[in-house]
Amino acid sequence: MMTDGIWKSEERAQFALRSLYHRYGYAPYKMSHFEEYDLYVRNKDFLVSDQIITFSGAGGQLLALKPDVTLSIVKNAPQTPGVVQKVYYSENVYRDYREIMQTGLECVGDLGEYEMAEVVLLAVKSLALLDGRYVLNLSHMGLIAAVLNGSGLTGQVKRQAMDCLRRKNAHELKNLCGGQEEIWKKLEALVSCRGSGREVLGQLSRVLTADAERQALAELESLWGILEGADQADHVRLDFSVGSDLRYYSGVVFRGYLEGIPASILSGGQYDKLPQKMGRKSRAIGFAIYLDLLQERGQDDSAYDLDTLILHDGSVDTGVLARAAEEAAKEGSVLVSRTEPQGRNWKKLVRYEKGELVP
Repeated sequence: MMTDGIWKSEERAQFALRSLYHRYGYAPYKMSHFEEYDLYVRNKDFLVSDQIITFSGAGGQLLALKPDVTLSIVKNAPQTPGVVQKVYYSENVYRDYREIMQTGLECVGDLGEYEMAEVVLLAVKSLALLDGRYVLNLSHMGLIAAVLNGSGLTGQVKRQAMDCLRRKNAHELKNLCGGQEEIWKKLEALVSCRGSGREVLGQLSRVLTADAERQALAELESLWGILEGADQADHVRLDFSVGSDLRYYSGVVFRGYLEGIPASILSGGQYDKLPQKMGRKSRAIGFAIYLDLLQERGQDDSAYDLDTLILHDGSVDTGVLARAAEEAAKEGSVLVSRTEPQGRNWKKLVRYEKGELVP
């Protein structure tokens, strides 16, 4: 069930998200708490954190307490032409010696334009399920790479330029261009153009002229048209400060935010470079949602684990209680009890005494 406000618990959010992904044909994916440590060592550039907790297995094999789900999915994904694996997961991962609740989905295999658009649409729908006050910031690493590769900037300066884009530091970015006006004109557009898709795409089309730039721009234009056609563009913004690692993402990249949470609660994008590094022919796109961040919304919502508590002294008619519980359940969670439950918090109290509702 959706509500106008935030979900009252991470568990309810997980259930709603799993239901959404199931409706679009995604299958559940479950992995062990442990994975071979070597998998993470070989692909450490793709991990959010390099703090990996390790253990020795029964046979002396070094195992890792999973810091990531994506690597396992890609490692086991099909490579058959025309075949796409669509999976979703709800797992606890372990990073920097913290346990993090994570729900997400991955689409891996012989991907086409539809699969790419579907994942972005599901990212938007996921945020809408969690709260009506959200925004998805969208970028394209292929477009940024095309501009940087055509700029003549060296590897180190490219990395500095990426950092400037991420920090929206136009002044420093202009200095890196060294007076090359044509390059600065393109990078200035990337660092300054953000907002509604149609407006931003129109501005970029006037300055991005190289073939690789136009190709990536055409992908963004096509995706934006799909978002508009599905009535999902109102909460989406183009922002090229999103995504700062050319080693990982290769195409569209996005971050999702909820009002009242300073960090992105959703993170994802197209990451073809990971399966390529693992020697696979697959393409890949997906996202993760960090449900533990819901706790940062403050006490107004998270302080309650019940919407309604119905207390009675045993004298009221059972049918009356049942009807009251059904009405309350339409608005959220409800508990019918003869005593106040220990360790529980509720927003609304309904009380029956001597067979009557107490005002």
